[in-house]
Amino acid sequence: MTIRLYDTHARQIRDFTPLLPGCVSIYLCGATVQSAPHIGHIRSGLNFDVMRRWFGYRGYDVTFVRNVTDIDDKIIAKSAEQQRPWWAIGYENERAFNDGYAALGCLPPTYEPRATGHVPEMIEMMRVLIERGSAYAADGNVYFDVRSCPDYLSLSNQELDNLRQPAGEGETGKRDPRDFAMWKATKPGEPYWDTPWGPGRPGWHLECSAMVHKYLGAAFDIHGGGVDLVFPHHENEIAQSTAYGDDFAAYWLHNAWVTMSGEKMSKSLGNSVLISEMVKTWRPIVLRYYLGTPHYRSMIEYSEESLREAETAFARIEGFLHRAVEQAGPVEPDTEVPAEFAAAMDEDFGVPQALAVVHNTVRQGNAALSAEDKDGVLRALGELRAMLGVLGLDPLDESWGSAGGERGEELTGVVDALVRLLLDQRQAARARKDFATADAIRDELQNSGLVIEDTPSGPRWELGQS
Repeated sequence: MTIRLYDTHARQIRDFTPLLPGCVSIYLCGATVQSAPHIGHIRSGLNFDVMRRWFGYRGYDVTFVRNVTDIDDKIIAKSAEQQRPWWAIGYENERAFNDGYAALGCLPPTYEPRATGHVPEMIEMMRVLIERGSAYAADGNVYFDVRSCPDYLSLSNQELDNLRQPAGEGETGKRDPRDFAMWKATKPGEPYWDTPWGPGRPGWHLECSAMVHKYLGAAFDIHGGGVDLVFPHHENEIAQSTAYGDDFAAYWLHNAWVTMSGEKMSKSLGNSVLISEMVKTWRPIVLRYYLGTPHYRSMIEYSEESLREAETAFARIEGFLHRAVEQAGPVEPDTEVPAEFAAAMDEDFGVPQALAVVHNTVRQGNAALSAEDKDGVLRALGELRAMLGVLGLDPLDESWGSAGGERGEELTGVVDALVRLLLDQRQAARARKDFATADAIRDELQNSGLVIEDTPSGPRWELGQS
């Protein structure tokens, strides 16, 4: 068994060889908490949640670090605009992100450090880089000298002569416009921390280099994030960390965007779809299916139609699970997934190919149900739960069962009793050959959003798709 990963730095799929046998260390660039999360934000965390689960299934001890950027230009701008403390905005949105991750079934990270909690580590890293000539102080700012890094831009595969480095207001004193800010001098009314080079606040890139070093050491296995972070963020992280003396990441993995009308989903474009609103309309497990089943390196073009298609596809899976449990009773997931599913996941987390195995198992299970083949039903049920569990999509798992709470269970019982009463009336009408009344009851139930299925053991019902 060998897991293979597409490494952005190598620009090819490589066999995964962990630095420490039996262990895998992952650092994911997490949220910048200037606003509440939309589904594009959450996709990255969800994709890496699936990866983490697969490493765990393959027997690895996983250390998963996902940071929080709780201070940057956008947060400070929001603070001024809303006349609220910057830390209040950051914490409020951090909570919203964690709520979004949890709603979609993401496991919590091993560590979730905040940038502002690691200023001493950043100061120490700058001190070393300045002493080595890789960085310099100017006008209260600290800049990294990109010409001091021979491999600079190897991740994004750009030419230094053509580089246009993003720069913020107040970045004065640069020796070269391509140098980037590690530390930004304070401006009136802004938060600041004292340093040997003057008061200021972290630059975006420095925080991740400092936190990676603290939590994962000088070398670790996988660095992840959205494809939009390749440059400048990840490129600049590499420059800082390698100049500091770290080997840094052995593999670089990047997930693609969620787009609307061909554009990256973002707050600035006004086309975001907030998770807090989406879960009011769509079941969280359906949203997870929608965002987590395309390949992580494939763009997702958002539309309600595609979400409805995902809902229908997941309903086929869920429908078999419920019918199978009704007929065969509860079954624990198998300890191993089918070989074809495992082969797909081992090849750069090929979830679409793995999902084809899932749906084929559902078809086999439905055939077994129709044939009243209990052994076939049990076999399909165990395999299916094992596969769905790895993807975080098993609706029979207790992690999803609490979503409705006790009140939801009570309501389901009430609805079931009322529907059963109508179904009994329908059966009685059919027994006396009053088919007009029987059909009218069936049609009324279907018009209310229920699907009625006549089975050898009697009629059953389930919710239709919205």
